[in-house]
Amino acid sequence: MDHRRRLLIGLLCGLVAGAFWGGVFLAPKLLAAFTPLQMTAGRYLCYGLASAALLVPGARGVLGRLTLADWRDLAGLSLLGNIVYYVGLAVSVQIAGVAPASLIIGLLPVTITLVGAQKNEKGPGEGVALRRLAAPLLLVAAGVACINIAAFQTAREVGVGRLVVGLLAAVGALAVWTAYAVWNARRLAATPRFNSHEWSLLTGVVTGLLSLLLVIPAFLGGVSHAATGWTLFWGVSLAVALGASVIGNGLWNAASRLLPLSLSGQLIVFETLFALLYGFLHEARWPLPLEAAAIVLILAGVLWSVHLHRPAAEAHPAE
Repeated sequence: MDHRRRLLIGLLCGLVAGAFWGGVFLAPKLLAAFTPLQMTAGRYLCYGLASAALLVPGARGVLGRLTLADWRDLAGLSLLGNIVYYVGLAVSVQIAGVAPASLIIGLLPVTITLVGAQKNEKGPGEGVALRRLAAPLLLVAAGVACINIAAFQTAREVGVGRLVVGLLAAVGALAVWTAYAVWNARRLAATPRFNSHEWSLLTGVVTGLLSLLLVIPAFLGGVSHAATGWTLFWGVSLAVALGASVIGNGLWNAASRLLPLSLSGQLIVFETLFALLYGFLHEARWPLPLEAAAIVLILAGVLWSVHLHRPAAEAHPAE
């Protein structure tokens, strides 16, 4: 594949994945009557069932290619990137609010790029040299800061204790998803036996199996809900599972395979931008000046990084 075309397709995959992922931040607010554990179990039960159904036509060929190491890595990736991450995100949003959660989790483009740009003992650096990315990364970080300053200005007051718990949950989510993104990108590059769609479906099946362990603690006992509440719960869970997990994760895997890790990690900023857009539509308002500045800074940083990566992508195309 032509290198410029590879870059363009990878960017489009990352953009659309961010559009689907942006809706994830709305789910805890729509399901405020439910616990983070219930939301996690519901979302990933739906994800597992949808992935299994989509995998059925080619299941024999795909399962026949799996090794013990594949099962081990799929279990680890599913636990980190799906279950643990979403519990942390949901806890942070519900306890501390969207602003503190986005303040921490919004740093994902920076943390993934910092990790991904380091040289690997198994080969050369995954992307361009980190010093060349300093300027665009500063723009992204400034944009994230503007987003969250604006969010804090409009956020409701929370107690210090609740804020600390929410921040710790967000830090945990940031750490596990950074580890997941780097591990998954390298695993995809080292596993040509599966395409991005197959790997995403396998991750979904394993995540669904792991979510069964949450069913008893999540749904037995606790607060009862009306039939309309459960209808909303399963509707939102299914929508997030299909949109963010099946489609979004599949597109992210494609972007991870097509782009250097130091660039694909920055594309997660689109999740933040689309989350803001959905929030503006939900609240029926225009962006505040700081929010508008954040959007400009983040887009400028990503586009600058894309420009810097063009020579690197052409010099070191993926296999």
